[in-house]
Amino acid sequence: MYTCAVCESHVCSTGEKERMPKNCPCLSENIEKSKELYKEEENAKIAHNSALVEAEGYCKKTRLEETMDFANKCGYKNIGIAFCSGLKKEVKALHKILKANGFNVNSIICKNGSISKAEIGIEREQQVSLECEHEPMCNPIGQALLLNEMKTDLNVLVGLCVGHDSLFIKYSDAPVTVLVAKDRVLGHNPVQALYLSEGYYNKKLFPKK
Repeated sequence: MYTCAVCESHVCSTGEKERMPKNCPCLSENIEKSKELYKEEENAKIAHNSALVEAEGYCKKTRLEETMDFANKCGYKNIGIAFCSGLKKEVKALHKILKANGFNVNSIICKNGSISKAEIGIEREQQVSLECEHEPMCNPIGQALLLNEMKTDLNVLVGLCVGHDSLFIKYSDAPVTVLVAKDRVLGHNPVQALYLSEGYYNKKLFPKK
């Protein structure tokens, strides 16, 4: 079992192998396998340019700026956006910014295809809107296939639901990055739940003993 989340030393940052816990992933044979995979052309390009973007924008550039820097360094000009219908205003601004910076942009909304939730076994009483006879399901697989059709170089996720993002990533041919992680309660800033986990959200996040 790997337990980096509760490690007290994190000597992986310094390379002090003699201080590494016995279950440290640094000691796994998979590390050598990962090093070999970075030699593959596409992986090498992504890893190299990601490191450059990190260093050049460290505490200076927003994630949006870094996303554009990364795309430019990798030569990704055909950008796909897979977005939630609840972030139409935000995605319109993103489209405008990407176009102004010289990118070709394809965007696909989550409700593409207008497929009824009944197709995936959702009963009317399980819908978000009980008044709606035909509530369309989110179609992340459709988003991925449509962007694959457009041969996008890089796909950007904007607010896809938990699980829907998993399906999109699974079926996307192009590399995927997340610009917005959906959290309807916390204004799309899910890390706030972690900041509040020992305070106001303690009872919500930890089961009763």
